Amino acid sequence: MRVFLTGATGFIGSRIVPELIAAGHQVLGLARSDTSARALQAMGAGVYRGTLDQPETLRDGAAQSDAVIHTAFDHDFSHFAANCEKDRQVIRVLGDALKGSHRPLLITSGTAMGERGNGQPATEDGFSADLTNPRVLSELEGDKWLDEGVDVRFVRLPQVHDTVRQGLITPYIEIARQKGIVAYIGAGNNRWPAAHVTDVATLYVLALTRGEKGKRYHAVAQEGIAMREIAQIVSERLGLPQVSLTASQSPAHFGWFAFFADKDLTASGAWTRLQLGWTPTGPGLLEDLGKINIE
Repeated sequence: MRVFLTGATGFIGSRIVPELIAAGHQVLGLARSDTSARALQAMGAGVYRGTLDQPETLRDGAAQSDAVIHTAFDHDFSHFAANCEKDRQVIRVLGDALKGSHRPLLITSGTAMGERGNGQPATEDGFSADLTNPRVLSELEGDKWLDEGVDVRFVRLPQVHDTVRQGLITPYIEIARQKGIVAYIGAGNNRWPAAHVTDVATLYVLALTRGEKGKRYHAVAQEGIAMREIAQIVSERLGLPQVSLTASQSPAHFGWFAFFADKDLTASGAWTRLQLGWTPTGPGLLEDLGKINIE
């Protein structure tokens, strides 16, 4: 297949490119700069110029491909709601470009979209349009195109990590550096799911080649790691004290990150493993955090 990949030079996308090529597919990667274009060419991928800020520029990339994998997202979480709306608009263009065909569109979301509000791990079959997390816009838009007959599939991400980046934990570490303390809320019992970036890349390819229309897949290798455990490792690596904050103290300390700081976000990927034959093999989150650069 000829696969149009947004976010092709990003943290996850740059791992998906070689996986697709190794599986015999051609990759047309989205690039908004000459640097990104050169990186794609070096990986053996074709280059398509466009930008998320102008969603219509992506239409032709989708139209000339056999499948689309959409991983690009503006990760400025201080404008999270606006960026989720931008993602919805991008999905609208991609869905419209594929309407009337059987070409799959894989879009990206978060495992929190599978929460049921009962304290149990989020699951692939869970979804509510009433979620307060603005990332719900991506899945709502995906569902609209499903109703239009487009082969939409959803990949939900936990904290995706290696030794350099760890999802939302990366800005958490930067806040700790700035504030001089490693903070968590209450006893730090809230948990976050995780998966190594190479395992996540493998899952995208499996969702493309083995996945089914309308299904939601969880890229979850670890169902939940407690924030106090994360804080312990970060504290040791940075040489900073740990401090427990109350919920009322969280906004002043964390700023925009307070929206996430006390969330209990456990998620299961058991169904995904069974359906796609996905077997994560990468290191765990705490192992990677233990190797972060402290300079």
